[in-house]
Amino acid sequence: MAITMKECLELQLLEMEMLFSMFPNKGEISLQDKNALTYVQMYLKNIKEGLPPRIEYSISVDIDEPKVKVDLHVSLPHSYPHSAPQLFARSEALNRQNQLQLNKHLTSHISSLDSGELCVCAAVQWVRDNSASDFQNSDVSSETSPKEKAVKIIFHRMWIYSHHIYRQELKKKIFDCAKQLNLTGFCLTGKPGIICVEGLKENAEEFWHVIRYPNWKHISCKHVESMETEGNGEKLHLFHTFEDLQFQAHGDYGLRNDYHMDLGQFLEFLKQHQSEHIFQLLFGVEGKQSDN
Repeated sequence: MAITMKECLELQLLEMEMLFSMFPNKGEISLQDKNALTYVQMYLKNIKEGLPPRIEYSISVDIDEPKVKVDLHVSLPHSYPHSAPQLFARSEALNRQNQLQLNKHLTSHISSLDSGELCVCAAVQWVRDNSASDFQNSDVSSETSPKEKAVKIIFHRMWIYSHHIYRQELKKKIFDCAKQLNLTGFCLTGKPGIICVEGLKENAEEFWHVIRYPNWKHISCKHVESMETEGNGEKLHLFHTFEDLQFQAHGDYGLRNDYHMDLGQFLEFLKQHQSEHIFQLLFGVEGKQSDN
């Protein structure tokens, strides 16, 4: 029997209650949008029509041995748990290679769970029980190769504009490619379509090459932010995962070519991620929000 979106949202709130009971202290769970849960509750009570694009939050997980913290970043689509969540574990105590390995194992574990089941609590427990070896390996690596920390890399952030992004197979290609290349950012579906990817320069450039080939028309890279940094560049990321960004649309839903995205909401999203200046580079006009 198919599960409805409202049922999915009710399950998401139930899991959040369990998580808050597991992490009752201030700062252990941080919501990206502090009003998101209230909006979902109002939506379920038919008080409010709109929903936040996703429920996104991070959980600070204590690891006993060694004594370190892992931040588990969670991004839930409206259809979770029917659809899989985006989970990403990060710790300043891990080097890039071990962090990639940790997330690879976490993804594999979540994929092994029953489809359609709540899994964030399971992910938290898995991180507690299974991440110690990655920290130990990271410590060994840093002791045997101390100079690796001083290696400089080029961090790239690419802002890509498309006339529109609708097709599911195209979205799948975008998300699969970003995941394979360990890039964070977002894809804004609709008209216009906007993609942002950030990570190692060679990975970002490979992403750009893959998605525009062989014949994607009406797409251009509007702006590139490039920075040289030491280490893995993790502190330069503005996004924790690669997000499926969706806002309320204007126009007739039945007419594909009139599916215009709410750019006011997009501007607010850019502000939240310290990227308000990009609006003018993408659209040629200064972003202004309504006073309403």
